[in-house]
Parts: sequence; structure tokens; C-alpha cells
Amino acid sequence: MIPNSHWAIFTDNNSKKGPLIERLMEGKFPEELAFLTNKEGALFSKITLEEFIDEEEKHDRKIITLDTDQRLSTMSSGEQKKALLQYLLHIKPGFLILDNPFDNLDQESQISLRKSLEEVASHTPIIQLLSRKTDLLPFCDISLFLERSQLKPYNTHQEATKTQGQHLVHFKGQIPVPYRSNEQQEPILIQCKNISVSYGDKKILNNINWTIKLGEFWQLKGRNGSGKSTLLSMITGDNHKGYGQELYLFGKRKGSGESVWDIKKNIGYYTPAMTDNFSGLHTSLNMIISGMNDSIGLYLRATENQIALAKEWLLILNLWHLRDVNFAELTRGQQRLIMTARAMVKHPPLLILDEPTAGLDDESATLFIALVNKIAEESKTAIVFVSHRTEPGLKPTYTYELSATPNGSVGHII
Repeated sequence: MIPNSHWAIFTDNNSKKGPLIERLMEGKFPEELAFLTNKEGALFSKITLEEFIDEEEKHDRKIITLDTDQRLSTMSSGEQKKALLQYLLHIKPGFLILDNPFDNLDQESQISLRKSLEEVASHTPIIQLLSRKTDLLPFCDISLFLERSQLKPYNTHQEATKTQGQHLVHFKGQIPVPYRSNEQQEPILIQCKNISVSYGDKKILNNINWTIKLGEFWQLKGRNGSGKSTLLSMITGDNHKGYGQELYLFGKRKGSGESVWDIKKNIGYYTPAMTDNFSGLHTSLNMIISGMNDSIGLYLRATENQIALAKEWLLILNLWHLRDVNFAELTRGQQRLIMTARAMVKHPPLLILDEPTAGLDDESATLFIALVNKIAEESKTAIVFVSHRTEPGLKPTYTYELSATPNGSVGHII
């Protein structure tokens, strides 16, 4: 086996990636990776970052950001990954595991990280785990596929890297009618007029003007750290910086006496981190029903109408056969379809999807995009789709892009 070879392990949403990473980090190498025996590895992953962030927040103990006053949790995804890579290289690992390293990174940050990893590859063996073939690092020229828990070889590296042509995905039938009638009458849902946000001396947003109307399909773009999360928190009413500004949420000016519930009842929201809030002990059917009650899980006996509506959604998603399967046992792609249906079950005036395809394999991402397009075409719900990745097949009507300036990010419509 070549001592300085670099490996790509392709995964899909059925792959048992966690146990494989654990085995590698414990030094229990499969035959294909036996050349790493007696080497100690380091893990470059979202999980590693979350552990360092948790250490900072709970114990006020900085580990990988000693050279700056900024907390890890306040950094952009690009800044976080740069800090993590520098720290891991400082401890001089015998090999480096990269777990979907380009998720949640803008194009410029991806280019920067690729250059850094090319330098690392000159002296450290790299194992890249990836779910999207376009993320493959060019120097990882030996390929395996993780079929559930088993590593399987490809016949050729070309076979591994070949991307399938984008095929049309069709969901049969129309999306179900809303659970209870939609009370939103005004065509303008969100209106930002010269909205600016600063934290101390740090300017985040500068004179943002953005109007979202019923039925519109928007993609929100911008580099890491450009203020997308801050702008979303203004739209959802969670950011106190909205007070005193011309921010109108569903017909009411922020701070005019509206309650948080007045705002939240008009928004369906999904980001992959939300999945962690669910124990997974609820069935697929009950997960959708819980969206009708705005609960995490199902604690009341479902009515016949609720069961019938949830069934319609599962039939549309081609998941009815999994109705009694616990949510935790579904693939990641299936979970995201269920969570999107849950967010849409009432046809809220606004649906926000925050990096919804992060971590999905190519096939699951294609399926998810097809569902989002279908919702946009067949409902009056406005959609804001947030992603760094340009997803093939996504059909937003408009794009709102944030661009950083010294005085805070400015926005423009594409």
C-alpha cells in the first residue's frame, strides 16, 4: 500500500458513517486502510467544531481560538473551519479525516480550504468522506464506497467520480390542502426598509431593503459572515435589533404590540439542526401530525382528519410504507422530506429553509429540491431558500444576495 496515498470514501444517506469514523479514530483500520496502523488521526468535522463550541460556551474555555478575542460560536462557518484546521495541524496528526469539509461554505471559502488541504496533503495522509461527488478533492485518487457499514471498492476511480445526469423527479398528485384555512390576506409578508444592524463596533447589515410577497420563491445568498443568519432572525422576529426600525412582519411593524406567536404562526421553518430536537421515538406519521399541533412529537390522540391529511403527505412523498417507522430510523434524506412536510402542513404564508441540503447525498438532494419546487408551484406559500451551494434544478423566481462592505453587508436583487 502506498504510504502517502489519499482516500475518498463516498457515502449516501444509508451509510453508517459515525461508526466508521469511531473505528478509524480508535485505530481499528479495515484492510484497505491498514497502512495507517500505529498512526493517530484527527477529525475535521462539524461534530468536532460543535464540541469545541460547547466547551467555550459551558466552561468559558477557549482551545482553538487562543489568538483572537472572538468566540468560536460568533465566527462564520469559513472562519470556524480555518481555525479548526490550524489547530489540528498544530497537533501533527498521523492522518486527517475530512467529514464533508465543504458543507456550509461559500465558494470563496471552499477555494481557500481546498488550497490549504492541498498543502496538508503533501505531508499528511487524508481520508475524505463525502456525500456530494463535486466536493471530491483531486488528490484523493483511491476510492471506496461505504455501503451501510461495509467499505466496498469501485472497479475504477473513474466509476467513483462519474456524476449522474440530473434526472427529473416527479411527485405524483397535488400537495395536500392546508390544515385549517390560511388567514393571510395581505400580499406583502415581510418588508425591510433601510434596516441596519450592528453589535458594538461591528457592523453587520447596512440599509437592507427587501420585500417578500405571498407566493414568491426567493433564494438568499451571501458569503460566510455576510449576515444571512442575522437577516433571517429579523424576519422571524427573534432579533431585538428590529425594534425601532422600519421592519414590517405580516402587516405589523416590529414592536407595535405583536407577540412572538403572532409572528411564528405565519412561518414554517426548517434547518437540519432542528432534527436534533426530536428524540426520534415518534413515527413518521406522528411527526407530520405534530406539525398541526405545533408540538415536538405527538402527545394528543390524533383526529381522523389529521391522520388523513398526514397520510396524503406521506403518499405524495412516497413514504406511506414507512408510516409506522420511527423517525430516527429513517435516512437523512427521508427525515428532511418529513420535516419539510411538517413545516408545510398548515401552508404557512412563509416557509424558510435554512441550508436544508447540507449533508445530503446527490440523490437525496435532487429529491429534496424537486419537493421545494413543487411546493412553490402548487401553493401560495412564499419560500426563502438559504444555501451556499448552487443546487442543480432549484427554480427560485428571485435571488437576494448580501455583499459585505466595511459598513456592513448591503443587499441586492438578482
